[in-house]
Amino acid sequence: MNYPETLHYLYSRLPMFSSHGKGAIKPGLKNTIKFCQELGNPHEKFKSIHVGGTNGKGSTSHMLAAILQEAGYKTGLYTSPHLRDFRERIRINGEMIAEMEVIQFIEAHQQYIEELEPSFFEVTVALAFEYFSAQQVDVAIIEVGLGGRLDSTNVIHPELSVISNIGYDHMNILGNSLNEIASEKAGIIKHNVPVVVSQRQDEVEDIFINKALEMNSGLTFASDEWDIFRSQTQNNSSGLLKLEIRQKTTIDNPVFSFDSLELDLTGSYQLKNLAGVLSAVKHLILMGYQIDDQDVLSALRQVKKLTGLMGRWHTLNYNPLIICDTGHNEDGIREVMKNINLTPHKDLHMVIGMVKDKEISKILSLLPQKAFYYFCQPTIPRAMPAIDLQLEAGKLGLTGAFYPTVQSAFEQAKKNAGNNDLIFIGGSTFVVAEII
Repeated sequence: MNYPETLHYLYSRLPMFSSHGKGAIKPGLKNTIKFCQELGNPHEKFKSIHVGGTNGKGSTSHMLAAILQEAGYKTGLYTSPHLRDFRERIRINGEMIAEMEVIQFIEAHQQYIEELEPSFFEVTVALAFEYFSAQQVDVAIIEVGLGGRLDSTNVIHPELSVISNIGYDHMNILGNSLNEIASEKAGIIKHNVPVVVSQRQDEVEDIFINKALEMNSGLTFASDEWDIFRSQTQNNSSGLLKLEIRQKTTIDNPVFSFDSLELDLTGSYQLKNLAGVLSAVKHLILMGYQIDDQDVLSALRQVKKLTGLMGRWHTLNYNPLIICDTGHNEDGIREVMKNINLTPHKDLHMVIGMVKDKEISKILSLLPQKAFYYFCQPTIPRAMPAIDLQLEAGKLGLTGAFYPTVQSAFEQAKKNAGNNDLIFIGGSTFVVAEII
């Protein structure tokens, strides 16, 4: 097979969560364990850092990868989903896996794949582990796909676990309460492996405290270690978020001497993620990783360039200002609204699409009534029909037209928007993917 044929095989032969939702998930780790055994357990041949959480795990993973990369480590990065190119999921020092590597892996293991019948995600995890092992990475950042306890990535035994935050998402799989969801996320905590939780959340902190005690794992709540806030001398023309950093007295071993930094991920929610990143890097330094202040400062100024991260409060154009964001659950949309409110604009144009298995009405209730809406649907089977989304939104006072495709909705928004207006694109990762 050539590369397009190989991708077609992966997408059509193996069940994908993006297309089939819950039905694409193979419960448990059995398939991943078997596949890894078939490959000689490649995940045991490199060091790793495991990153989970509801929102922010992707940004956290990319920031950590950028810092390790800048410090001179050959750094693997496994994330999901991709936006433009399947190969975005598997990178080393920011470079995507080569097409030929994907082809050769599938050719070499197609017969076993046919016998095992794994999911799409299980195959991509195995591919990533094999690639990182063969390329002899110094360390790999492995982002959890969904949940944690039963996620395919949870076969690794990392040096450090990081959990960004807990919010409502994928309740049909992870549970309907924050405690249930937190318990699934806490499933990545391993025996004697330290864990950093980015935010201390009153509702769920006991879940992490008890799990860490059970696993004899040192637990750090990053929000107890850092105060991070926007600088009063913010220079908006730089395209960087300027932040003031205060190490709290609870830090036993201060490892950084800087009190400010600049970040190229400009969403306000990154302040929470950054706390987790700084605490994680502190742990790595204390473990013996050679990371200095300049590595951290330089990496955070250019996370997108170093790692290829896209879709997080991502500016596509000016005059009119066009911004997209992959936030797609209640907490994600709340953060999007904070950023919209912080962004100067005249009229607001919202290009919005969603998938059917989300809490649609709860998410829509967070959106502003004073906006022009362009309801659309991404080209995946899980997409909520645009007309149904329009009807649901109308019940909450959100008015606008529906469009058969994301692109047609976007084109109409551009026609209608003035130079001082803001066009926001989001509601689903898959909507953002089609625009990017």
